[in-house]
Amino acid sequence: MKQLQVPLRLMSLYPPLIGAGIRVKEVSGTYDRVVVEMKLTWWNANCARTHFGGSLYMMIDPFYALMLKHQLGPGYVVWDREATIHFRAPGRSKVRAVFELSSATVAGYRAELAKQGRLDVVLPIEIHSSGTLLAEASKVIYARRIDKQQDSDTGPREAAASS
Repeated sequence: MKQLQVPLRLMSLYPPLIGAGIRVKEVSGTYDRVVVEMKLTWWNANCARTHFGGSLYMMIDPFYALMLKHQLGPGYVVWDREATIHFRAPGRSKVRAVFELSSATVAGYRAELAKQGRLDVVLPIEIHSSGTLLAEASKVIYARRIDKQQDSDTGPREAAASS
C-alpha cells in the first residue's frame, strides 16, 4: 500500500484535530514551517480546567512526519516511530507549536538516506502559551528509501525485522 501525500493545509479538517480544537494556522509553500494552535475549550480541558495532556500531544503528533514526507517527495516512506512529551506548566489559554524543518536539514537527511537507505531522526518541538513553555516534546521520525522493486511500503518494524 502506498503512503498518501496529505495536504497539510487541509489538516484542520481532520476529525481528531477538529475534536481537540486544533487548527493549522500556517503552512509554508515548501513545507519547511507549520504553525498549529489550540484554544482552551470545554471539550479539550481536564478536570483542573487546563489543557488536556492528550490534546497537547495530539497537536504535535502528525506534523514532522508529514512535513518530511512532503519535502523528501516520492521514493521515500516516512513514519512516526517514537515520541516523548514533558509537561512543564498548565495551559489555561491558547497554545501554539511551531514546526520548522529547513530544506538544508532535509538535504542532509536525503544524503544520509542515499548512503544508509534508512534513518531515524529526533526532532524537538515546544508548546508555548503567551511566552510560557508548557511542554517539550521530541519525535523520532523513521524514513527510508523505497526500493524500485518493492510493491508495497512496510513500516519501521517490518523494515527492522527484515534487516
